[in-house]
Amino acid sequence: MTCLNSAQYLSQPHHDTGPAYLLGARRPGAELTARLWVPAPWEPERVILRQVVDGEPALSAAHLVARASGGAWWEATVRLVNPTNHYRFLLLSPGTEHPYVWFHAAGPADHDVPDATDFRVLADDDAPDWVLDAVCYQIFPDRFSAHTPPRERIAPAWAKEHSWLDEPPLKGTPSGEAWYGGDLDGVADHLDYLQRLGVNTIYLTPIFPAGSVHRYDATSFDHVDALLGGDEALARLSQALHERGMRLLLDLTTNHTGVTHDWFQQAITDARSPEADFYSFERYPDRYATWMGVESMPKLDHRSDLMRDRLLRGPASITAHWLLPPYDADGWRTDVANMTGRSGMVDLAHQAARDMRTTMRQIEADTGRQLWLVAEHGHDASGDLGGPGWQGTMNYHGFTRPLWSWLANPDPADGLDWLGIPTGIPRLEAGPISRGVREYTAHMPATSITHSMNLLGSHDTPRIRTVVGSRAAQLVAATALFTAPGVPTVFCGDELGATGRTGEHSRTTMPWTSAPGAAPTDELGPTGAWGQVDRVVLDRYRQLGRLRHELAALRRGGMRWVHAEGDLLAWLRTHPDGDVLVVLARAAAAPIDLDLAALPAGAVADVEVMDGVAVTVIGGAEGRLTIDATGPGSAVITLRPALPRSESVRVR
Repeated sequence: MTCLNSAQYLSQPHHDTGPAYLLGARRPGAELTARLWVPAPWEPERVILRQVVDGEPALSAAHLVARASGGAWWEATVRLVNPTNHYRFLLLSPGTEHPYVWFHAAGPADHDVPDATDFRVLADDDAPDWVLDAVCYQIFPDRFSAHTPPRERIAPAWAKEHSWLDEPPLKGTPSGEAWYGGDLDGVADHLDYLQRLGVNTIYLTPIFPAGSVHRYDATSFDHVDALLGGDEALARLSQALHERGMRLLLDLTTNHTGVTHDWFQQAITDARSPEADFYSFERYPDRYATWMGVESMPKLDHRSDLMRDRLLRGPASITAHWLLPPYDADGWRTDVANMTGRSGMVDLAHQAARDMRTTMRQIEADTGRQLWLVAEHGHDASGDLGGPGWQGTMNYHGFTRPLWSWLANPDPADGLDWLGIPTGIPRLEAGPISRGVREYTAHMPATSITHSMNLLGSHDTPRIRTVVGSRAAQLVAATALFTAPGVPTVFCGDELGATGRTGEHSRTTMPWTSAPGAAPTDELGPTGAWGQVDRVVLDRYRQLGRLRHELAALRRGGMRWVHAEGDLLAWLRTHPDGDVLVVLARAAAAPIDLDLAALPAGAVADVEVMDGVAVTVIGGAEGRLTIDATGPGSAVITLRPALPRSESVRVR
C-alpha cells in the first residue's frame, strides 16, 4: 500500500462533496450517494461509512460498485438528517502495512481522528447559487474613475486633493486624507471594461459619508456620500449593473462607527439617550471601546437591542435598506466580522451574523432574489462559518497567505507586512502549502469555501505584483485565482500589474485616458501611478476569466490535490461534465508523469499551456500526461469523464 504522506496525492483515496462525488439533491431528509475512489494499490477488504447522526456515530457498509485499471469505486449512503451532517470513511485492509485507515476531509490517517475534520454537508444550504458563477472585482470608489470633475464638488475638511496619477501615500494620516475624486457614476462608465475582464460582480468598499477617504469611520449609514454622487448615483449604478446581469456587493461596518457618526454624537451628548447604550464606555463620555485602539472608531456594543434593530434586524434596518429598491444591492461584505460583537468576556459575533442573515432571508422571501453575506476575516474563520450566519469569508487564510508564501520573491518581499506577523514573507515549498490548505478547509463545509472570496491582495494588503516581484510569478498567481474553489476577486488595478507596499500604497487609480467630465472611454494610458501598465497581464486575466466561465468544473467542481512538491503544484477540479487539471510552476521543475487511469479520466479534451509549462499527451484513456516546467508557468487541462471500458468490471 502506498505511503500516506506521498507528494503524489493521486496515490491516496479521494472523495469530495462536489457534484461528482456526492450525488443527489441536497435537502432535509434526502439520501445522497457518496462515492469513494480507491486507487489500485489499496484494495481494502471492507469500507465503512461513519456518520454522526443526532450526536451519535452511525456505521454503514460501503459497497464496491466498479473496478477499473486505475482503482475501484465504492459507494455509501449519507442521510441529511441534521442541519450539518458529518461523515468519513474507514478502509479496513487486514494484514497490510495500513490495516486501519480513516479517510476524512484532511486526507487519509492511520489513527483515530477528531470529528472536526469530517466531510460536512448542509441539509439546507441557502447560500446563493449565483455566487458559484461569480467573478468579483473590488473597487475602492475614490480611485477607480471620476465622472464628475473634483473641482465641481465641495470637498470636506479632511480631504487633501491629489492629481489622478499621483502615487498614494504609504501609510498613516496622509493616506486617509488623500482624495482623488472617483465616484459611483465613474464606475458605471466602465462596465464594458469590467465585462471584458470576465467580471460579473462588483464589490465596493464603503460608500457612506465618513471622516476619511476609506470611509470605515462612517458619520452615517443613512445616505451615500455626496462626494461619490449620493443616493441617486448608487441607484443608477445598481440599475446599470442589473440591466447587464451583473451584481453589486456593498460594505457595512458592523463593528464600529466614526466619532462623528450621529449615533455616537448623540451618545456622548446625552448619557440617558438610547444611543449611549450603542457603545461601551469605560468612563463616560471620553473613554470608550474602540477598533484596535483607534479613538476615531468607537466600537458598537451588540448587547443593545435597539442598536441591533437599527443596524441589523428587520425591514427598517440599515442592513435591509440598501438591499431594497431603488438600490437593490445583492449582498453585504461585513467589515471586521471576526471582531463584531466580541469584546472581553462578551461574544455576540454569531448573534450579529444571524441577525444579518435573518433579515436577508426575509428580503429573499419577499423578492425572490438571492443575497450574499460574506465576512472579512484575516485568519482562521472556520469557527464562524457553517452556521446560520456568514456564508463565506475573504479567504486570506485559505488562499492568499498560502499562495503568497509559495510565490513570494524574498528580495522585494522583505519588509512587507506578512498579514499581521512581524516578519518578512516566508518562501515555502509546495508540500507544506497544500497540507496547510487541505487541513484548514477540512474544518468547514465546502460551501463555505465556494462562497468565499479568493484574493491575491486587497485594499488592506500589499499588491500581488510587489509580493511576487515579477510578471511571470503574477501570471502563475492569476491562474491560481481563477481556478481554485471560491470566488476569484480581483483588486482594481491588479490586472494592470499595479504595485504597492502597503494597503494604503496599493490604493492606486486606474489610468484611463479620458479626463473627468469628458466622454468616458475604456482606453488605458501607458502608465499608472506605479509605472508601466502591463498589458500582458491584462490579456491573461481576460483569458482566465473566459476559462472560468466556460468550464463548469472551475466554477462548481469539487477539489482534489494531485501533486505538491517543491516548485510544482497541481490540483483537479472534479465535475460530472469532466474534471479540469490545473498545474502551477513557480520555477523550473523535474517533469512529472500522470496516468489518466489514476485521475481517473476518459481522455484529454483540451490543453491550455501558459508560459513555462509544457504538457505532452500520450495515448487515450489508458495514456498519460507528462508535465514539464522550464520556468514559471501554468496549464489548464480539460479532461473527459471516464467512460465504461472493457477492462472495467461492474460489481453487483
